[in-house]
Amino acid sequence: MKSRLVEEGPARTLVLGTLANSLGNGVFVTCSALYFTRIAGFTPAQLGLGLSIAGIAGLFAGVPFGHLADRRGPRGTAAALLVLAGLATGAYLLTDAYPLFIVFAFLYALFDRGAYAARQALIPAVLEGENLVRVRAKIRVVTNVGVSAGAALGGLALLWDTGTAYRLTFLLNALSFVACGLVFLRLPAVPPAPQRPPGEPRLAVLRDTPYALLAALNMVMQLHIPILEVILPLWIALHTGAPHALTAVLLLLNTLACVGLQVPVTKKIDELRSAVRAFRVAGVALLGCCAAFALSSGRGPWAATVILVVAAALHVYGEMVQSAGSWVIGYELAPPTKQGQYQGLFNTGIAAVQMFGPVSLTLLLIDWGTPGWLTLGAVFLVGGLAMAPAVRWAERRRAASTEAAPATVTAA
Repeated sequence: MKSRLVEEGPARTLVLGTLANSLGNGVFVTCSALYFTRIAGFTPAQLGLGLSIAGIAGLFAGVPFGHLADRRGPRGTAAALLVLAGLATGAYLLTDAYPLFIVFAFLYALFDRGAYAARQALIPAVLEGENLVRVRAKIRVVTNVGVSAGAALGGLALLWDTGTAYRLTFLLNALSFVACGLVFLRLPAVPPAPQRPPGEPRLAVLRDTPYALLAALNMVMQLHIPILEVILPLWIALHTGAPHALTAVLLLLNTLACVGLQVPVTKKIDELRSAVRAFRVAGVALLGCCAAFALSSGRGPWAATVILVVAAALHVYGEMVQSAGSWVIGYELAPPTKQGQYQGLFNTGIAAVQMFGPVSLTLLLIDWGTPGWLTLGAVFLVGGLAMAPAVRWAERRRAASTEAAPATVTAA
């Protein structure tokens, strides 16, 4: 771990802060639903409604908080928002009143997604070039490690099944946010972006149509996220003869593959041309994944197991190359002085997929079956191929903006 993941300098600080935060998140995700329903006394419907309302806050938090990071400096903004997210987590323990739960859930989602946007602006500010992509890969690795370790700790709380055990998991998550914020304060100071030129809109990213298209295509490709988390167990149980325990095995293999292979996979994805190629490869791999899932329908235990292992392997490979390509495209085509708001928009797709993906994919894949899988596979293929012309459009837009900037300064 020390030799492969924890480098000297800012990279080490980013990796260790992320590891601390993801550990707390793993505990929280494992135990929060049972705490709210069994200890706080909310019904599943109330919990779902509250989290949906909070999800709306998270959906729209990225751009304004990213802009705040640009204007005030990403290091201090990220640290402050992480501490606020930790306080919001701790506030869950102060009440079992449903209206206050909605308020705290709203604030938690707001600060959490805002901190994520500020963190994405902080990463390129303290790293450069190829190191940026490599460190992003290592951050993704430690995120998987931290969440898995946190889930194991959460499993202990589930085993004890007491109010005190669940409350300790919330406290651990709150402390993980605060610890991450404090660790990030050890990073080099990043000056705020210069004042915007006269006439330039405050949130310029909302008028950058080519970049918005890039964000939309990336969001489409991120529909792979709910496949293993939500769809896999339902598909195995309802459409195949594979043993139900295969779900846990495939999730574990996915985590191990990301931990062991994410960094090597990113080695040759370090500029726009290779990033575009990565999206094409991801589109083909995810199409193959969907075709394999469709082929497993109605199969017996052994045949379904073999086919689903192949599907999971194609899924994790497509996931890794898509992630690496998105890091390059998202950063390279954003103005250096507006990374916060641009990363806020580019990463809004994660919040959107987490909010709408499970329902939409359940209807498409579980209810429709094989035609749904083939449709989703075609969507992945088109999304992967469409990234190339979208990147060329964004490059032309950036070149035109760069040429226009000196004339604007001279006129001013």
